Amino acid sequence: MKTNHLTLASLLVALGTLTGNLIYIPVGVARAFPVQHLINILGAVLLGPFYAVLDAFLISFLRNLLGTGSLLAFPGSMIGALLAGLFYRYFNRTEAAIIGEIFGTGILGALFAYPIASLLMGSKTGLFFFIPSFLLSSGGGAIIAYFFFKVLEKSNTLEFNK
Repeated sequence: MKTNHLTLASLLVALGTLTGNLIYIPVGVARAFPVQHLINILGAVLLGPFYAVLDAFLISFLRNLLGTGSLLAFPGSMIGALLAGLFYRYFNRTEAAIIGEIFGTGILGALFAYPIASLLMGSKTGLFFFIPSFLLSSGGGAIIAYFFFKVLEKSNTLEFNK
């Protein structure tokens, strides 16, 4: 089972890293990256919170190394992945993972991004500046994830306990 988890986690990291230079929307100093949030939710539901956070960290790290990400990817993606995984674990519903991702990234991740942007990136933005862009990014990924899981449910590809 651990090999399956590592393989799927690796595939998600590769997908997130490769699409980082293809699919993003610049929003001020942040970049809206809806695929990251889709991957966070997929990782949370299919692998659990530990792998979801690990994937989010690795994707953020690799995207920064490749110049396709920013330091703001770390707090947003990792907090969102953690809450998506914990919400899914507690409620056992994909909708809970989606809410966890949106709240974790869109609100908490945005608030944690402020000191990083201020201290490390020299940004002079206000505390709540990042919330709209982080909500836009996580909301876009959440919508994609919602429809992705609905298709999987209808095709009986995955069994969901509801």
